[in-house]
Amino acid sequence: MSFARRLEIPEEVLEIARRLEAAGHEAWCVGGAIRDALLDIPHTDYDFATSARPEEVQRLFRRTAAVGVKHGTVGVLDRRRVLHEVTTFRRDVATDGRHAVVEYGVSLDEDLARRDFTINAIAYHPLRHEWRDPFGGTEDLRRGLVRAVGDPAARFAEDYLRTLRAIRFAARFGFTIEPATWAAARAAAPGLTRLSAERVREEWFKSLRTAQDLGELVRLWHEVGAAPVWLPELASEAATRLAAVTGGERDPVLLTSRLTTDPVAVLRRLKASRAEIGRAAAIMAGPAAPAGADEPAVRRWLARVGPATDDLLAVHALEHGAEPPWAATVRRVRERGDPVTRGDLAVTGADIQALGATGPRVGEILGALLDRVLEDPSLNTRGRLLALARELA
Repeated sequence: MSFARRLEIPEEVLEIARRLEAAGHEAWCVGGAIRDALLDIPHTDYDFATSARPEEVQRLFRRTAAVGVKHGTVGVLDRRRVLHEVTTFRRDVATDGRHAVVEYGVSLDEDLARRDFTINAIAYHPLRHEWRDPFGGTEDLRRGLVRAVGDPAARFAEDYLRTLRAIRFAARFGFTIEPATWAAARAAAPGLTRLSAERVREEWFKSLRTAQDLGELVRLWHEVGAAPVWLPELASEAATRLAAVTGGERDPVLLTSRLTTDPVAVLRRLKASRAEIGRAAAIMAGPAAPAGADEPAVRRWLARVGPATDDLLAVHALEHGAEPPWAATVRRVRERGDPVTRGDLAVTGADIQALGATGPRVGEILGALLDRVLEDPSLNTRGRLLALARELA
């Protein structure tokens, strides 16, 4: 792979570079956007490496976000309100494998030397159309390699999350992890215990969204030693059912529910949100399908699974490559607005109490009415339900 003479950089991104350069600072585009541009992958945000210190960046730009100021990064919003990370040239002076203490006042090449992989250590000057690739990242892109910058063991010891990042890039691009880098990643796997659950969750979710082959992703997690540390429930055989999942919008909660034997435990360990954990629990509770494809059976299924309906439909599509045979019936029931919950009934608990029912009996009668309505939605009128309720009361 050879360098393009110049990259087509959006004007609003060039405006950021011009302002930094006009103030006497270097401004280089770096990282994922440059890597993806060389791979012809669409991208919108551009990261900058600059000689300007964080406080100088904040003075130069009116709209900024403190996305990581203590580590040298300021988020700059362009005129289209796209956020670009602008980070001061830096090097690590101390690290515990999780957090780094950085020092400013270094060169671009020193900044690139602290990056994780060669394919992420390529810089492009958007105004001078100059390239900087001191570690052969473009050649590794051509060869399809994920290779650590410099000493692989040192890179992983600086940040153990790089073990998971190596897997993500390999699975996303269909690349091979270079042997010395792979050996160092495996040796560093015990250090994964020192990472925060939030960082591991973010990396796992990103990997699920971008992997070309989920089976390969799962294999790499097991072989590097990451699965026993963070995802002991990760099932190798489950990935084969989802191997055909490509492209489109990936839902990491759905995929976690199919790739692990206990997704609720996994998501709790990864400190996912209550909503995400609740979705996984509902998917597991099921049932995965109605007793039949006829409308009464589908309405009873909708009543039972409630908010999990769409997730269960999506799970079937993931595993079978097509929507389930009852999906069309679900759409018809929804379009008509057929009642499927007690809240959809034309009577309330107060109506039942007015007939003389008290305590748990009120709920029992509402449940019996819903059961009748699920079978025949035409019964859902106030008059008919009150008549049925009188018989039950």
